[in-house]
This record gives sequence, C-alpha cells and structure tokens, in this order.
Amino acid sequence: MTLFWFRRDLRLNDNRALFHALTDQTDVLPLFIFDTTILNQLEKQDARVNFIHELLTKIQTKLQQNGKSLAVFHGNPVDIFAQLIAKHPIQAVYANRDYEPNARKRDKAIFELLATNNIPFQTYKDQVIFEKNEVVKDDGLPYVVYTPYANKWKSKLQTIQLNFTESENHLQQLVTHNYPFLSLEDIGFNKPTIQVVNFDVSEQLIDQYEQTRNFPALNKTSFLGAHLRFGAVSIREMVQKARKSAQPTFLNELIWREFFMQILWHFPHTAKTSFKPKYDAIQWNNNEADFKKWCNGQTGYPFVDAGMRELNATGHMHNRVRMIVASFLCKHLLIDWRWGETYFAQKLLDYEQASNVGNWQWAAGSGVDAAPYFRIFNPSEQIKKFDNQFEYIKKWVPELNELSYPSPIIDHKFARERCLQVYKAAVG
Repeated sequence: MTLFWFRRDLRLNDNRALFHALTDQTDVLPLFIFDTTILNQLEKQDARVNFIHELLTKIQTKLQQNGKSLAVFHGNPVDIFAQLIAKHPIQAVYANRDYEPNARKRDKAIFELLATNNIPFQTYKDQVIFEKNEVVKDDGLPYVVYTPYANKWKSKLQTIQLNFTESENHLQQLVTHNYPFLSLEDIGFNKPTIQVVNFDVSEQLIDQYEQTRNFPALNKTSFLGAHLRFGAVSIREMVQKARKSAQPTFLNELIWREFFMQILWHFPHTAKTSFKPKYDAIQWNNNEADFKKWCNGQTGYPFVDAGMRELNATGHMHNRVRMIVASFLCKHLLIDWRWGETYFAQKLLDYEQASNVGNWQWAAGSGVDAAPYFRIFNPSEQIKKFDNQFEYIKKWVPELNELSYPSPIIDHKFARERCLQVYKAAVG
C-alpha cells in the first residue's frame, strides 16, 4: 500500500503529488490528518477548520462516486504514521511540500520515522509556481526586494510550461479501506457562525483590479486567499487566468504571495524576529488597554475601527484597510507588530503565515522591502483617498456621529512625533 497525504492541497484536480502517487503506484490510500498540535490551539468554532472539513467532504463525495473513500484521522501526524506503518506494509508516502517553519519541522520528523522503516517520502511542488531557490539573484542569494524578484519570476515564467496534471482521472488506483471519514463533531469542533466565502477571479475583476482594489466600499477583492491557503484551487490555474489579462496587478499580487513565501523559507527566523535586526531594539509601548481598544474597533479612528470590526465579524479585512490598521497599531500606538500578527493569525480566514508576517513587518518598517519608518499613515487622509463618502466606514461604524462613539485614543500629531523619536533612537 502507498499513502497519499492531503495537506494544503485539498482538491482532486491538478494535484501534483496525488497525480504522481496514482500514476507511479497501485493501492493508494488517500488520507488527511486533523493535527491536534494545531487544533488544540484553536477555538472550537473555527471557520477555517470548518472550511477544511467542507473541502474534505467534497473530496469524499467525489471518491464515493468512484467507489472509494478518504481516510480521516485525528491526532499527532507522527503517531498516526507510526500506527499505519505497524498495520500495513507501506511502499511509499506521497505529499506536496509545505514551506512554513512548523511544517518543515513536522515533515522532518515524518521523514525520519519513514526512513527508519525504509519507506521513501516523495514530495512535490504544488502550492507555488517557484519554490525555495528557483528564483534567486544571479549570485545565488535570495531576493529581499519585491520588484527585481517579480521581474525574475515573470521572465522565468516565460521559459516554462504551466503543466496541469489530470490527477482526478486516475482514482481507480485508490485502495478500498475501512478507515472512517470523521465528522466535525468527531474532532471536537462545531459549525461556526461565519464562513469562508466564494472567490471571484472573473476576467472583469482581474482586468479592473488596479482601478478598484483600494476602495473597500466597492468590495472588489477576489477573496481567493483562503482558497489558495488550503489548496482548494490550483495556483497554476489562477496564474493562467491572471496572465491572460493586459493588466498585471492581479498577477503581481500572486507574485507577492510567493515572494513572502521564499522570504520565510530563506529566513525562517522572521516569523518571530525582525528581518532587520536593529528593529528589535524598538522600545514598544505595548499598552494592553490600547491594544484591546484596537482589537475591538474602539480607537476613535473610524477607518481603523471599521477594519477591525469587519475582521471580528467576518474573518476578512480589505487589503487597503489591513495596511491602515497595522500601521496604526505599530506607529500610532507603538505596539509590537507581533501582537498584531498574532491577532490576525487568530481571526483571518485567509491567514497565511508568510504573507501575514511579511505584511506586518512591512507595516512596522522592520521587514524586507518595507516602508521607511518615517512613513506614517494619517488615518484621516486615508479616508479622503479611499472612502471619502464614508460608505465602508458607516457600514461597520454606524454610531460614527453619535455621542457613544469614542474620542480618538491618541492625537495623530503627538503619535507621529513620538513614533519618529522612538524609532530613531532604536535604528538611527
């Protein structure tokens, strides 16, 4: 028996490792593991866990139409694999690669377990177009500035074929088995009140993306993030759609995703510490009462409050607004970017560690290709540029003109001057 391990690739079509497992081997057991080391840190109503289960249910339905089924386990992956090895003669394990620091540690432990049992661990590139060292500078060093990385990425794209694997056409190679398909309740979770919404990658959205993406009231973002995060869609399919447009902005956003992924791959310490080490010397204020007001959308700055309320209510926040709320936390309130990154990790349905860390460090000035520390968003000016009719703000802050709406938590001019002093003292 061969094992195929679903992870961040929850689809049957154009799934690289699944295709290779099904075309290389016979009697393939498809499995998914609800990893308790991750689940134990989550609330029992987590829309991301529900979304994963919905994607697994789609896979299960398709497999059942072919007389097959998906094995779903709940536990520590190392323990699950040890049990499977004890029960079955395993020929090989196939999976698509994952690049996050914790995933790399997990996969190292699995590789070592399999190696002691003389079982090959076959991994494939699936969730990105280019991985690891595939897009680097001519001297072999990683890019730490987006534009030259994107230029190299695009020129490299011209030299390859975006091959789509017809993995869904080989399901007859799957083995029949008696392992269960666990329900959401079986793993200790309940249906959440919020859900991952469908994505939009229509030609119209992609072509107009540059004109519309900065205005949250228009609701013209793709909502693709969560679907890419869990592999509900093929990145090759999305890039193919994006490159057909004469307007490059949407493709550039997909490249930003891979830029931050390769940064986290080359510099895994940036998940916890600043890319620019001297920024770890900043004397953050870290006022817990201020942080709570920011989390709850009660800062008295309407754009910031609207964004945080949208996040808390829906698990989503418009991209432009993410920049505004992140800059406000780090520079107006002088609260460590890691506090904001952790809060977003808890709340965002499209949470992707590489992008989240990369964007928070960008906002704090401590990351790769970051805004200079003296660039400080003025939240009132941002309203004039991006929500001048207050449509988005009034949706989330209906009490805006009432006495019940709080006064600004801090004066902008004071906050700006304080930020400049504190940053300059740390980084010169």
